[in-house]
Amino acid sequence: MSSRSNIVVQKFGGTSVANIDRMRRVCQHIQREYKKGSKVVVVVSAMAGETDRLINLAKSITEFPPEDELDVLLSTGETVSVALVSIILKSMGIMGKSYLGFQVRIITDDNFSNARIIEIETEKILKDLSYGIVPVIAGFQGVTRDGRITTLGRGGSDTTAVAVAASLKAKVCEIYTDVPGVFTTDPNIEPKAKKIDFVSYEEMMELASLGAKVLQIRSVEIAARFKIPIHVRSTFSDERGTIVAESRKYLKEILNY
Repeated sequence: MSSRSNIVVQKFGGTSVANIDRMRRVCQHIQREYKKGSKVVVVVSAMAGETDRLINLAKSITEFPPEDELDVLLSTGETVSVALVSIILKSMGIMGKSYLGFQVRIITDDNFSNARIIEIETEKILKDLSYGIVPVIAGFQGVTRDGRITTLGRGGSDTTAVAVAASLKAKVCEIYTDVPGVFTTDPNIEPKAKKIDFVSYEEMMELASLGAKVLQIRSVEIAARFKIPIHVRSTFSDERGTIVAESRKYLKEILNY
């Protein structure tokens, strides 16, 4: 851990950016980390319900819209989010700068609607960080080498965030969601569910494969491959969440970053 940079990647899902008030809360989390002296990179999803709205719009035309054009349509959800979050950050005195997948150049294969990331070009991000700018990157989307927009599948913003963290050798990837961590079972169904303070990559992949919706399994695979600690926590509180990492020996150090 001590060899890592002071880069922190923060990802905020659809419920976290569902409206302007929630986006302001998101920006408070960003501001807190920024004021600690961290170099902050932000990844955001589309506003809650927006992706479904866009899918239904396409399906009002045809039951099976072409996947490449559907990806172009769905990518607009994150376009709105990155712009609004950047505007709020600037109103708070923090220089946010929005990026779409093709602007950062999150390069993917051409498996439209379920693309896999091949490479992330980090030059623009690192340059911004050196000037104290907070890059706000659209999750869920990328671009093929020949310039076609792609999307990464449901939960793809998690994968974007962890892949960005891996490319930057970040010290941690914070995944903000509507629950305060990983639980023994779904807390929305079982009120006695207990939050877990630590989960290994292997255990988290197993939970994801069994249907746990906290993290997309592909994001955990990337985190395990590049040894990127993930901190799953709530957007709606400042409490510590669940650390997903290689072993418990990193737990205290990660929580005190």
